Amino acid sequence: MESRDLTKLIFVVFWVKCFVSCAEDPHLTRALQLMSETPLIDGHNDLPWQMRLRFNNQLSKVDLNTYNGTHTNIPKIKEGRLGAQFWSAYVPCASQYKDAVRQTFEQIDVVHRMCQKYPNVFMFASSSQDILDAFEQNKTASLIGVEGGHSIDSSLGTLRTMYQLGVRYLTLTHSCNTPWADNWLEDTSSEPSQHNGLSPFGKQVITEMNRLGMLIDLAHVTVKVMEQVLEMSQAPVIFSHSSAYSICNHKRNVPDHILTKVVIQTSRGYKAFYFLTLFVFFLDHFDHIKKVGGPEIVGFGGDYDGVTRLPQGLEDVSKVPNVVAELLRRGWTDEDVKAALGGNLLRVMKKTEEIRDSLRSREPDDAPIPYEQVENPCRTSYGSSDCASLSFLFCVLHFYLATLNRMLR
Repeated sequence: MESRDLTKLIFVVFWVKCFVSCAEDPHLTRALQLMSETPLIDGHNDLPWQMRLRFNNQLSKVDLNTYNGTHTNIPKIKEGRLGAQFWSAYVPCASQYKDAVRQTFEQIDVVHRMCQKYPNVFMFASSSQDILDAFEQNKTASLIGVEGGHSIDSSLGTLRTMYQLGVRYLTLTHSCNTPWADNWLEDTSSEPSQHNGLSPFGKQVITEMNRLGMLIDLAHVTVKVMEQVLEMSQAPVIFSHSSAYSICNHKRNVPDHILTKVVIQTSRGYKAFYFLTLFVFFLDHFDHIKKVGGPEIVGFGGDYDGVTRLPQGLEDVSKVPNVVAELLRRGWTDEDVKAALGGNLLRVMKKTEEIRDSLRSREPDDAPIPYEQVENPCRTSYGSSDCASLSFLFCVLHFYLATLNRMLR
């Protein structure tokens, strides 16, 4: 069979399959219609990390049109009607104090190269308008979120540089403390609190993110950090891949009193947005968060390619229309569904951009974190006090002694 005939056959089979399934489920028919009118925006996908693990970031060695070893590829994206995706630039906590910044920049580079390699599928996006433009062109808007504050190495200059490269959210912590913020594990009592939430420099990070127009992601932080950020941030916040604690009592999830604070922030005009991870009982999480805070704080954050297990029927990104159909089956209105699909996040991004524009006259914060809070044997101290530079001298001495030892062997 010629390739052209085979393509036609696949096309016909796809639409017959779709027609049959839609005829059997009017809610799915309605879901697909709504998804054609409003872009589905997903808050978190770890495909770039899978590219590092499986191919050492060598995109030349993989074709996302045919590779099927991940939750996400191009056919699955198209079947799942993915309008926009925040791709995660993630590196593990083990890289903290080592090469976290370099590795994070490499993950940012992967996202850019994905867009360059598949220009008919992905459109790089860094604003709310870019998402709408990509949707008009039937492309998946590709945004970047950095997952873990350790990736900036306690540097506001690094934060600003990442923003210039297109990063539009920072998850303040992953599963380790940074020198300026506590992570969620402290709420399990498995780790002692280091900062009682945010340190003074951590509060500088929040203020600078507001000035830049970078979304603050609270997906992996302690409840104390959630409370502090909601009190001080001028712009909305997101939880890029979290769920409701009342439904699943896991400390990574968000308690109701925080959801209530999000609603209060919304009433002030800061339209806060809550992403929902597709974990077990995921639809109960949707319903609960809608009940507590209303449909304006609900959204999607699948964490695909970042988790090892997924609910039956949601095995990859192609299955997301099933979620939308089930929400309609549970009585969600078209307006509620459109808000959750992407309307809420677009509103949040626009508000964050407005805050950024209102702060244009403010100078960048150039006060560094105190050196003693980040000092380690091999961290240089240029610009810091002479006393702190002794640590650097120790590192140099250690290097020369190690070199001498190798020469004498």
